[in-house]
Amino acid sequence: MILKGQIVDIKNNRIFKGEITISEGKIKSIEEKDHDVDHYILPGFIDAHIHIESSMLVPTEFARIAVNHGTVATISDPHEIANVLGIEGVNFMIENGKQTPFKFNFGAPSCVPATNFESAGAVIDSDGIKQLMANPDIKYLAEMMNYPGVLFDDKEVLKKLEWAKHYNKPIDGHAPGVVGSDITKYINAGISTDHECFTYEEGLEKLQKGMKILIREGSAAKNFEALIDLMPEHYENMMFCSDDKHPDDLIVDHINKLCTRAVAKGIDIFKVLQAACVNPVEHYNLDVGLLQKGDDADCIIVEDLKDFKVLQTYINGELVSDCGNSKLQSVAFENLNNFNTTKKDVSEFRITSESSAETKKIRVIEALEGQLVTNELIKEATIENGNLVSNTKNDILKMTVVNRYNNDQPAMAFIKNFGLKEGAIASSVGHDSHNIIAVGVSDEMICKAVNLIIENKGGICAVNTSEEKIVPLPVAGIMSDQDGETIGKHYAALDKMAKELGSTLTAPYMTLSFMALLVIPSLKLSDKGLFNGKDFKFTSLIVPQE
Repeated sequence: MILKGQIVDIKNNRIFKGEITISEGKIKSIEEKDHDVDHYILPGFIDAHIHIESSMLVPTEFARIAVNHGTVATISDPHEIANVLGIEGVNFMIENGKQTPFKFNFGAPSCVPATNFESAGAVIDSDGIKQLMANPDIKYLAEMMNYPGVLFDDKEVLKKLEWAKHYNKPIDGHAPGVVGSDITKYINAGISTDHECFTYEEGLEKLQKGMKILIREGSAAKNFEALIDLMPEHYENMMFCSDDKHPDDLIVDHINKLCTRAVAKGIDIFKVLQAACVNPVEHYNLDVGLLQKGDDADCIIVEDLKDFKVLQTYINGELVSDCGNSKLQSVAFENLNNFNTTKKDVSEFRITSESSAETKKIRVIEALEGQLVTNELIKEATIENGNLVSNTKNDILKMTVVNRYNNDQPAMAFIKNFGLKEGAIASSVGHDSHNIIAVGVSDEMICKAVNLIIENKGGICAVNTSEEKIVPLPVAGIMSDQDGETIGKHYAALDKMAKELGSTLTAPYMTLSFMALLVIPSLKLSDKGLFNGKDFKFTSLIVPQE
């Protein structure tokens, strides 16, 4: 097979007219030849850090959509399914991913459970990490979210790092806001990347100290604008990633969109493509071609180097996407799950006050648009009949996290910026342990939403007094068993309903899923209670009176 076009040679910073001859999945030759073909041939894009589970699709279905955007490979952390099913879940992702030509590169989840302050469905200790790191299908140690464990020399954490070093595999980081002497120690522990920077200054310090910095632009966390100005000078040590991308967003675009935005800012095309295509291959030692003679024929044809409209995607010389039509096939698989709680009663969501006339100050989680970090607010509680309740006028809504692995009392808190004026939304996608998380205008609506999730053993839903809508997620309670187009359409309809209920967030379900993510400051809720992510300990809902 011969491909003709304007060949983009990132390694040598040149573009020339030529032909690429492909034989048995490899690039046999690249020759300069004059022709009248205007489109461009370049290496495929790589998402340098993503949790496939957050697309709500199994790997083979994720691949079917991603190739339409020119993505040929991912660095994938199966942390989400591991928190539900342990090593069995990791193996499910690897084996499902092998059923497609797409190049998934899975890591060993380093933090299962992510903390000891929440209930997860499984544990992967240092012995489990040893087992995983010995597996050639595991390419790296996935993000070390327990940065306090690194800083305070936790023996189990250090053992996990040592096993990665023993097998000579990279170690991914996760250190939001960690700077100064703390980040120096974190890096010296052998951790080489970070995708959690949310300011230019933080990213610059980490780059100067030798880290690779990933520019993240997902469905909830969006750090492109904060970090992109680092690229002109530091492009050799930067990559693009999604981290978490919901199905409706994945249908629209992927890494190609970040390239478009970077070029629009005037950044040199070769620097942009170095980050999007080359750096992940070299850092993680991937079996992904870079458009060099002898490489795997992993390449894409785009209309231009401005909008990066993908015309064709090839993996190992196989045409996997043609004019926006995926050539990859859906694959049959067996559902795995871990869901062991029973339906709840409305009374379980009450927060009793000693006196209905008493004014109380409460801690409120402030959700922030496009961020995983939250703020802690101190607000006056609204009390009715001795019960602390939602205040829709001031957008202070009651929320809950319910243990899905055991029958325990729901944990309760309050949150601002979800904007609901009626009903409730809920999800069993609740990072990191994937317990049930819900926000609503009343105890009744919260209970209705939670029970709808329990009845389906996983999903995301929206309810009001007259309607209920759910996207079931029967695979570990976090992924669908449907094809990508179907789940994307159903998710978009659910997202629309959440906004009709009043939510003002761009991605309400993605934001909701991170409100139980304890390793991101500052105030979050686990199934065990309200948690201060700065001090890394539980805190009280009621603020003590002075």
